Amino acid sequence: MEIIVLGTGCPNCKTTYDRVAKVIADTNSTATLRKEEDILEIVKYNIMSLPAVVVDGEVKIKGYVPTEEEIKQVIN
Repeated sequence: MEIIVLGTGCPNCKTTYDRVAKVIADTNSTATLRKEEDILEIVKYNIMSLPAVVVDGEVKIKGYVPTEEEIKQVIN
């Protein structure tokens, strides 16, 4: 599973990335995590508000900082 956090480096984007990383570690997931800050790449996902969480190419969360529980639901 590949998880990408889309964001431009804003505090909410950083918080989202940190929460996703924590959930991956806490659940012993084998998912890979990366962040995408290149706006030209971000627009390919056709979203207008950040941060966003993409799981295996599908936007699962967008426009707000998700809770750890929400992250668990979308990656399990």
